[in-house]
Amino acid sequence: MPKATIAFLIALLAASAAAGGGYLLWQKRADRLPDGIVWSNGRIEADDIDITPKFAGRVGELLVDEGDMVKAGQVVARMDTRDLEAMLRKAEAQVLQASKGLDEAKANRDQQRTRVRLADQELGRARFLVQKGVTSKELLDQRQQEMSAANAALVAADAKVGEVEHALDAADHDVELAKVNIADGVLVAPRDARVQYRLVNTGEVVGAGAKIFTLLDVSSVYMTIFLPTEEAGKVAIGAEGRIVVDAYPKFVIPGKVTFVAAKSQFTPKTVETRAERDRLMFRIKVHIDAGILARHAADVRTGLPGVAYVRVDPAVQWPERLRANVPL
Repeated sequence: MPKATIAFLIALLAASAAAGGGYLLWQKRADRLPDGIVWSNGRIEADDIDITPKFAGRVGELLVDEGDMVKAGQVVARMDTRDLEAMLRKAEAQVLQASKGLDEAKANRDQQRTRVRLADQELGRARFLVQKGVTSKELLDQRQQEMSAANAALVAADAKVGEVEHALDAADHDVELAKVNIADGVLVAPRDARVQYRLVNTGEVVGAGAKIFTLLDVSSVYMTIFLPTEEAGKVAIGAEGRIVVDAYPKFVIPGKVTFVAAKSQFTPKTVETRAERDRLMFRIKVHIDAGILARHAADVRTGLPGVAYVRVDPAVQWPERLRANVPL
C-alpha cells in the first residue's frame, strides 16, 4: 500500500477518534447536573398495611382478592362471630332480667317507705296517748320497735335497689362489649390501597393478630435513596425532588423529601480519611405528591428501579430533562 494512502487512513482514524471523543464529552456535559442537585439510585416503595383480626376465630368471608383496589372504610373480610352474637343475646337477656328486678326493687322500696310513714304516725299517736295517760308505756315501746323495723327494711330496700342497678349497669356494659367485639369482626381497609397478598382462605381458624391481607398503601409511595455525608448534609425536609423510573424514562414525577436519617446506615470500622467519611451513607425518602397518587393509584407498582433527584439549592433551576411533566 502506498505511503500516501497509509498516511491518509491514519489521519482519517485520528479525526474519527477525535470526533467520537468530542461527542462523548458533549454528551457527558449535557447529562451533567448543576451543583445544587444530587441524585442516587433507588426503588419505588409503598407502606404495607396488615389486616388482622382482634381475636382468634374462624374466617367467615373474604370479600376481596389479590390485586383488587379497595377504598378507605371498605369491608374486606368478616370473621365468624356466631359465638359473640350468642354472648350478645345472653347479655341482652340479662339486661332485661335486671330491668325487671330493678322495677321490683323500686316497688318494694316504695312499699317500705309507706310502712315507715305509717309506723311514724303510729309512734306519734302512742306518745300522745302515753302523755295523756290513756295507754301504757308498753304500747309505746311496741310502736318504737315497729318504727325501727320499718327503717331497717327501708335501708335494706335501698341497698337492694343499688345492687340491682349495678347489675343492670354491668349487663349493659356486657351488651356494649359484645357489640364492639362483633363490630371488630368486620375487617375494613383503613386507607385507599391495593390488595398485595391474601394469606388465608375462608373457613380457616386464625390467631389474634394473624395476617388476613397485606395491603399496599397507594397514598404513600416513595423512593428510598442513600447519599454520602457531604450531599446528605445539605438535604432538608421538604426539599423538592424528581423521580424517574427505568420503566418509564420519559415521565419525570415531582416529589418532596419527607425523611432524612439522623444516623448513617453503614459505616467503616474506622473513619480516618476523607474517602472513608464519604462512605458514610444516609437514608432519604422522596415521596410522590398525594394528588398524583390519587389520580394514578391503579398504576402504582412497587419495586421498580429508578433514580431520585433532590434539589439542595432552591436557587438552582431544574435542567430541561428533569422538569416535571406529570401534573400535580
